[in-house]
Amino acid sequence: MPAIVIVGAQWGDEGKGKATDLLGSSVDYVVKFNGGNNAGHTVVVDDQTYALHLLPSGILTPGVVPVIGNGVVVDLDVLFEEIDGLETRGVDTSRLVISANAHLIAPYNRVLDKVTERFLGSRRIGTTGRGIGPTYADKMNRIGIRVQDLFDEKILQQKVEGALELKNQVLAKIYNRRAVEVDEILDGLLAHADRVRPMVADTALLLDAALTRGDVVLLEAGQATLLDVDHGTYPFVTSSSATAGGACTGSGIPPNRIDRVVAILKAYTTRVGEGPFPTELHDDAGELLRKTGHEYGTTTGRPRRCGWFDAVIARYAARVNGVTDFVLTKLDVLTGLEKVPVCVAYDVDGVRHAEMPMTQTEFHHATPVFEELPGWWEDISLCRRLKDLPANAQSYVRTVEEMAGAPVSVVGVGPGRDACVVLRDLA
Repeated sequence: MPAIVIVGAQWGDEGKGKATDLLGSSVDYVVKFNGGNNAGHTVVVDDQTYALHLLPSGILTPGVVPVIGNGVVVDLDVLFEEIDGLETRGVDTSRLVISANAHLIAPYNRVLDKVTERFLGSRRIGTTGRGIGPTYADKMNRIGIRVQDLFDEKILQQKVEGALELKNQVLAKIYNRRAVEVDEILDGLLAHADRVRPMVADTALLLDAALTRGDVVLLEAGQATLLDVDHGTYPFVTSSSATAGGACTGSGIPPNRIDRVVAILKAYTTRVGEGPFPTELHDDAGELLRKTGHEYGTTTGRPRRCGWFDAVIARYAARVNGVTDFVLTKLDVLTGLEKVPVCVAYDVDGVRHAEMPMTQTEFHHATPVFEELPGWWEDISLCRRLKDLPANAQSYVRTVEEMAGAPVSVVGVGPGRDACVVLRDLA
């Protein structure tokens, strides 16, 4: 049985957790393959809302094995805080498996993340300050600490000492912060070693065996396409690969095992942090989308920037991910609008762009070209078939599908687990 990849098609917060949950009863493994606790999924189950940050959404589905892949960076304090929070609410987390090759977020990386952002001032990236970027930088610089290092104190000490030789110079001489003690870091990391040990495995081998048996493996991205370090709106991106290609490197599953790529599109557009956003609204319409859609960060609580649907971005996501299915979420948020603008192209200094501009400069100067679609007033939260939707809502879905360049298979019409119009099975 091939693997299924779920990615975000915009700047994140599209509802990937809900899509994963929708597939949960059909899959055997759910793998988070990139990112860390810098992003969150909000999943509603039986009127209970769960905010997940580091754990895969599949942890909420009985019988599913949730996996933190090698491409993830793990903050052990956050991991166990999240596990304990779910356990107190009656969620069984005992099936969780963590890759031995996943990198650990050390306390000095959190410190560096925060002081660097403050130092950058107006040039800041808009990170969450959770040490994600510095940890990925350590990984690429080959001075990172991996989960498996917790089980060899000698190697762990050598790695921490090597990392702090450089980082203490930076903290003290550039940022005027105190040096970090090696023993302080070792004690904090080793305090978790015994608890995490039973969860750790060679997850690439585990997943290969699962696929060979015929199990269904779902690969779940953190962040989204426009935040991918290679294919996003660089430099205002995350530090990992959030596109479908990252599913392979972040899990150890080869490309020929992947059968479907499901991309999540919000019926409008949001983003957090800094960076260009062509359809962003700075008026009452933007505030209406924010309030109606409850657009506040799952992890940070930050208000999300809101704008109209951007078909240029949707087409780009379809192309770079090889999208086979779109899930269009939060269509209900648009209910009550007389007209719904949709961005169909960009104008850059008098030149029309139907596709993403090549350069950062062009994208910064992009002005959206809008077409208006007719709105609807009817409550759609109880609709479960396409024909149940008002005619104008149906037209909106079909227009988005045509503009995006891949089929819309599911439409979200409310926050609940079952608040979906299913046009085609994802599993």
